[in-house]
Parts: sequence; C-alpha cells; structure tokens
Amino acid sequence: MKPIYSFFLLVVLSFILQVKAFGQRTVVSGIVRDAVTKETLPNVSVFFKDTKIGIQTDVNGKYTLVSPDPQNEISFNYVGYRAVFKNIMPSATQELDIALVPDSRALDEVIIVGGKKVKYRNKDNPAVELIRQVIAHKDENRIKSYNTVSFRQYEKMLFSLSNVSDKFKSKRMFRNYQFLFQEQDSTLIGGKNLLPVYIQEQLSNHYLSKDPEKNKTVVIAEKQVNFDSRYIDNKGMKTYFDRMYQDIDIYKNNISVISNEFLSPISDGAPAFYKFFITDTLKNQKPQVIELSFTPRNTNDMLFEGKIYVTNDSHYAVTGASFGVNKNINLNFVRALKIDLDFEANNKGKYSLSKSNLLADFGIGKTKGIGFTGERTVTYKNYQFDTVLPDTIFQGKSTVVLGDAAKKDDKFWEQNRLDTISKNQLKIYGNIDTLQNLPSFKRTMKIVTLLFAGYQNLGPYEIGPVNTFYSFNNVEGLRLRVGGRTTPELSKRYYFENYLAYGIKDEKWKFFLSGTYSLNNKSIYEFPQNYIRASFQRDTKIPGQELQFVQEDNFLLSFKRGVNDMLLYNDFYRLDYVKEFENHFSYNLGFKKWSQTPAGGLNYLNGANQSVNRLSTSEISLQLRYAPNEKFYQGKIYRVPIADRYPVFNLRYTAGLKGVFGGEYNYHNLMGSIDKRFYLSQLGYSDVTFEGGYIAGKVPFPLLAIHRANQTYAYQLNSYNLMNFLEFVSDHYVSINIDHNFNGFFFNKVPLIKRLKLREVVSFKALYGGLRNENNPNLQSGLYRFPVYENGAQRTYALGNEPYMEGSVGVGNIFKLLRVDLVRRFNYLNNPEVSEWGIRARVKFDF
Repeated sequence: MKPIYSFFLLVVLSFILQVKAFGQRTVVSGIVRDAVTKETLPNVSVFFKDTKIGIQTDVNGKYTLVSPDPQNEISFNYVGYRAVFKNIMPSATQELDIALVPDSRALDEVIIVGGKKVKYRNKDNPAVELIRQVIAHKDENRIKSYNTVSFRQYEKMLFSLSNVSDKFKSKRMFRNYQFLFQEQDSTLIGGKNLLPVYIQEQLSNHYLSKDPEKNKTVVIAEKQVNFDSRYIDNKGMKTYFDRMYQDIDIYKNNISVISNEFLSPISDGAPAFYKFFITDTLKNQKPQVIELSFTPRNTNDMLFEGKIYVTNDSHYAVTGASFGVNKNINLNFVRALKIDLDFEANNKGKYSLSKSNLLADFGIGKTKGIGFTGERTVTYKNYQFDTVLPDTIFQGKSTVVLGDAAKKDDKFWEQNRLDTISKNQLKIYGNIDTLQNLPSFKRTMKIVTLLFAGYQNLGPYEIGPVNTFYSFNNVEGLRLRVGGRTTPELSKRYYFENYLAYGIKDEKWKFFLSGTYSLNNKSIYEFPQNYIRASFQRDTKIPGQELQFVQEDNFLLSFKRGVNDMLLYNDFYRLDYVKEFENHFSYNLGFKKWSQTPAGGLNYLNGANQSVNRLSTSEISLQLRYAPNEKFYQGKIYRVPIADRYPVFNLRYTAGLKGVFGGEYNYHNLMGSIDKRFYLSQLGYSDVTFEGGYIAGKVPFPLLAIHRANQTYAYQLNSYNLMNFLEFVSDHYVSINIDHNFNGFFFNKVPLIKRLKLREVVSFKALYGGLRNENNPNLQSGLYRFPVYENGAQRTYALGNEPYMEGSVGVGNIFKLLRVDLVRRFNYLNNPEVSEWGIRARVKFDF
C-alpha cells in the first residue's frame, strides 16, 4: 500500500492553503476544430499573448486558459495550420470556439477521401512502417550504445495546490496564513492556477560504462522542504515522490509513471496496442523530422497518446516527444498527465536527451475541487561520450551523496542550477518553515496524525495507536487497552514503549514494557537502524496468526468467522540487537524466553492425557535480510515498503536451548523466503512469494510451524484465507503465493463495464509440507495431543501427500479503494468447520 498517511497529511495541508484571492482574472474556454473537416483538434497550443501562460487542448479539442491578471489577446498555434490571434475581454470569463484553417504552404498535398470511414490497419500503413524502423534502430540511439557516458543532471520536483477556489479567501480559519499567498505561480495546467507548497532539488554527476556494465551517481547538492518529522517522514516522502516520478526513457519497452507501467510508443509490441499516423513533416530541419501521432487502440488501457518526432534518415532517432494519457484511462485520481522530452544533437551525430518534464494533476473529482499538481523537470548538460573513465569512479556504492550536499548555500544554487526557477518557487522553503511555527498549524497536524497514524503527540510522549484501545474476542471478551511511547523530544538515544490492557471476561491484566538504546545516535525508526532492545510482554495471541502492518488487537479484526476460541497467554522476555547497512542488508541477533499457557478451547494434553498448564522455551535466533534497492515510507508504527521490481531475501535460524532459563526443548528451526514483484507490461503485475522451512528435533505441536491462517473477513495477502487457526502444522514445508493484478486489461474491453474502471485480480496459494514420525503425536505417545473440538472432532492436522491449495478471483478498484475476492479452497474439505467458498474484502489505495 502506498504511504496513505503522507498523502492525507498533504491533503490537509492543501485545505489550509486555500485562501488566495484571484483578483481580476481572465478566463477563456472553448473548443478548437479543423475549419474543413469540423473535427476537434488535440494538442493545439493556446497562449495569452506576450506571456508564458499557456496550455494545450485535450483529446476533445477543449481548453480552459486562466490568468490572474487582465489579458487582451490570445493565440492558437498548431503545426500544419495557420496561427490565429483573437482579441478578448480582459478581467472576464468568456467562451471562444476556434476553427483553424490548414496551411497549404506547409503541406505537399491535401487528399480528400469520401465515402465510408477507412478502417485502421497496420498492413501497408506508412506510419506503422516508420515506427517499426524506429523500433529496429532503438539500440543504436540509446545512451547505452556508447562505451562510456558522463553528464551532469539537475532535477526539480515541485508539488502545488491546483484548482484553488476563491470561496475560501474570506474564511476565518485561514486568516493566519495570508503570508503564503502574496503572489501566485503563473504555471498552469488545464487552465488551473497552481500554488506551490513543496519543492525539492538535486544536482548530480552521472557516469555509465557499457563493458563492463557499471553506473555511478554522485549527488553534489540537494535540498527540499522539510516538514516536522513528528508528523511526516521527509526521507520517505522524497523516496515516494522519486518512485512516482522516475526518469522517462522512451526507448524502454515500459515506462514507469505514477507507480504504474505504461507501454512505450516505441516498444517492441507497440504496433499491436497503438494506432500511428504521420501528421506532418518538418522540412526546415536537417535531417528532416517527421511528426508521428499515436493513440491507444483501447483508451482505457495503460497507454499514452501524443506525438513523437523522428529523423527522416537512416538512424530514425527520436528528437522530441509530447504525450499524455486519454481521459478514459483506468488510472485513479489523475486528472491530467503530460510528458515532454527534448533531445539535442551531440558531437557523435546522434541525439541525447536534454530535458524531460513530467507533470501530473491529481484530484478526487474529474475536474472540480481542490487537487495537487506534481511536476518533475530534469535537465541534462555536459555530455561526454566514449571517454576513458577511471575504475576508481565506479568503486563503492552506485549512488554516493557528498557529505556537504545538503549544506550548499543559495549562492551555490544560483550559480549551478541548469534550469530556471521562479521567485515564487524559491519562497516555498521559507514559507513552510514559517507555517510550521504557527500554533494553529501545529494543532491541525496533531489532529491529522491522530486520525491517520493513530498517535496523539504530547511532546516527549505520544499515546496510541488508537485503533487498539478497544477490541474483543471469545476469551477476553471486551478488551480495553491504553499505551504509547516516547519520542525523540525526550531522547535521541533512549526510547521506551508500554501499554496496559484488561479483559472484562477473563479478568486478566496484560502489559508490555520495552526499552531501546540507539547505537548510532539516530532515531530507532530511521534508516539505517542500529539499536539494542530489551522487552517484556504478557499478553494473548492467536496461534499461527502473523499479521503485516496491523496489530492483532485492532478493532476491525475482532470480527471473525467460524469457531474462534483458541488463545494463548504468553510471557515474552526478549533481547534483540538490530543492525542495518546502507546497502539494505541487515541482521537481527536475538534471545527470547517464552512461556505459553493455553486458554479458551485450546488445551495442552500430554501422552498420558494430563493437562499441561505451561510450556517454556528459550531461544537464540539470527535473522538475515537483504533487500537491494529497497525503498520505503517510515510510518509511526510500521515501515511500509514502496513496491518495486527488486527481490527481498529473508533467512532466519532459531535454536531452542534445553535447560537454559527453564527451556524444555532442544531444536533447530530454519526458514527462508524470497519476495518479488514481476511486471508484465499490459498484463499487469504479479507479487510472488516462495517460502520454505525445516525444524530439526523432537518438539510438541505448539513449537512446529503453525501455518498462517485467517478467520477474519479481511483478505490477507500472506495468509491462507480459508484455513482455520491452528488447522495445519508442519516440521518441513515449502509454499508459493501468487497474487496477480491485471490492471483492468480485460474489463477495459467490455462495453459499459469499462466505465467503472474496475481491475481484475487473481491469486493462487499452495502449501506442501508434513510431519516426520518423531513429531507426529498420533505415532509418538510422549508428545502433546492435537487439539480437538468440544464434540471430540480433531482440529489440527499434518498435511498429507497433496498440498493445501486455495485460489481467488476478485474485482479491485471498487470506488477506487476496495478489493473484493471470491476465495475457493480446493482440498482438505473434509476437515471440520471448513468452508469451500468465502468472500473477503481488502482496502487498497492505488493509482
């Protein structure tokens, strides 16, 4: 899931910033058509005369142009048509439809074809033949075609408030924020005024080598708006924005934009998904450049539409591109998207990317209401090709940030920026600092943090998470809990966390205490972590339930299906040392003393049918984790990964120590897993997990691998959603979990259905395992017996010769937030209290 927390914080910030009075605005809207064919014209450039305020018409030829100041004249320009200039009424809102006349001087000939509309075909289509030539010459035109490359790069990320309503200008709640709105940025998209609220900049040197393949990035300078770290993870927010706004390489088969994979118009399979048209030839350039327009065959698919410019010679190189997305695309919250790429001829006679601009406008509604506009502009200079690069350049990490990169002064930035920056944009740095010192803004952020992160900040201590304050289950009945943790305001070295809970039905107190010491003088929630933690916990737990990004006593998980009366009372004594490295390798060395007491419908009976009140173990463990190129957002409770194509490896070894602090068993437990996302272009993506485990030693069933079951009504990605708690245990197993999202590939092609922007999901999970004879209580009298129901029916089993399997088909993106799955369990249906079918739901925020 994306970092929803930061998104909503920015939304709240947007409402605080909606107070700008527009003054005497000039607003012009209308439709641009071809004067001959009467067809609407997309991508027509519309500008107020002698200003930089301009837009392009959309796919239906519509435009809305807004200026905060009076304007007298407007211009319309389109390749192959005569330019039009019209006088307008200043300081007024008006409609102006335009008919552009083809310019015969720019065309070799005009062919008018009567009769029925000709069906589009790839065969004998000169535009398709041209794009196939471009595809065939991709390798020679890519930057990777050179032996070595070096260049300097400047990037600017700007987030602005869009579509600000003047209704807010007189609201009392905004009277303290007028200093933010003395001037408004003149940048526009779709006629919407933009008010900058966030900015980040970076200046870096890049080095690439073809053979051997190496790359190195040296960040010389960087700066960004920094929000209060108590409320927003600034590094995580920057990482999230960088993931959404990645570098645009049109020569790649797939282009990642807004966390989605779009098929490039010059990908190997582009002719099967796009329609291409030759729309102009620019003969005043050498070599001549052909304008090639393209549009999706299916406007709902993850595809672009726009124009690319290609040299009319033997190289078929791209010299420029301007494209966006169709209004019908199955993309959430994106009102508009525009990408511009500029290429320049280099000293090798080829073309290199000189500037890229990605601009996206986000909002809940299609056109109305407040929104956000994000813009990333990247400028490339000082290209050097096929020069000798010393091996020392590539030593160490692939990305290096110089120690003083964040300390560069304004004079340095003025001298070294490779692109212009407006005064209004520069004001953002100081304005946000001033904003965060206002008491009213601090109060607002505290409320938002409580609502979306679950913690109420009280300075050195914060209370939460609030969604655990009330829950219930069959054993404890109504469960009340209160707790919290210290913050860096108390200490950057020492951290303490605690809670106290009470069950009304079982009349038992539960509590947790922990103390953590940071060894690198950083917050223990900041990457890279390096700390020692000691903790004690006395609380309940459902055997085999392992949850991600949520706590077991979350109120919403109190609602469960079937018989749910097995619980453990646990005493945990833990000592952990955690060490992370910059390359995202980490290890956790720990010691745990665990005493567990069965409760509710769970009983521990030995071979003599005698009840065992307590099972005690002592363990040492080592967990290794490697997540190359991992990116994440650090929330208040969990570190939320930002999904990407890179794998994550986990390996954990645990040894039971008999006779140490009361430990009753010797055993060895080894578990490993690999998680990876596979992008399949237009067919969406698959999240795949392989896992395996082996336990050596003779142990009772509570110490075996209790497979992750789910008896809630929420769809859990990493659990078996139709398996009952403690239904299966193993001492050796392997499993595979596949969850595939088609991104609407099929629904997009069904009339009427496609208008709902639904997305198809399928999943399959298989678990193969078993018990050796030494750990099977049906064969060994000295082991704990498997649990049974009140009627004597067995509750816990070992897997047989066939794997446990379940699958699901689902519909995602319902109301842009909900996923609902129909889940089927394929086997082991004769076990008591199981269901063959089930419906599960999951909230999933996605673009």
